Amino acid sequence: MSSLPVPSLPVPGPPVPSPPVQPRIQLDSNLRRWFARNLGLWRSRRVYFFLDEEPLRVDMMVRVEAYQEPVEGDAAYRFTWWPEQEFDFFEKKPNYSRSGTMDAYLCGHQLQRSRGFYCAAANRSQIRQVDEHELTFESHYEGWDILEHFRLVDQDRYRSRSIYSWKEGVLELAELHHEVRVEAAGPPLPPGA
Repeated sequence: MSSLPVPSLPVPGPPVPSPPVQPRIQLDSNLRRWFARNLGLWRSRRVYFFLDEEPLRVDMMVRVEAYQEPVEGDAAYRFTWWPEQEFDFFEKKPNYSRSGTMDAYLCGHQLQRSRGFYCAAANRSQIRQVDEHELTFESHYEGWDILEHFRLVDQDRYRSRSIYSWKEGVLELAELHHEVRVEAAGPPLPPGA
């Protein structure tokens, strides 16, 4: 009997690591996409309902811009606001900022702001995504508990905001904002702008 040659088998080496599996959809990328849909200039028609007072109206302009590279977090934004028509709002409520600029950093499911709308102190909001068009923000600072519902409507031409603010457990303020996009987004802000 003749013997057949036995083929030699290669000796296995160490296993080659496979690349990590990325989830198909990440909520954070959805949050960045949602914020990107808000970039541009908005006209904000607002009604404020203060506890035991007549409602007050003010029309504001709000510009939302994105930074090219975030200094912090996953994405960074600049919000700038100024009055379009005051209706004596700031004479009656001088503690509100007539105009200003705020930087905000998206960090996972939180938005860290360089300042608040009610005060100059930095603050943080927890974000919950209701659906692809709406987010809610919960903020707690300086004795305030604030719940904001923020919805994009009609292919992002409009925004609807309802905000409820409790001061030390008492509902002090409810706000309704109807916003119309005036201008599309400009180019991203360069680092350090």
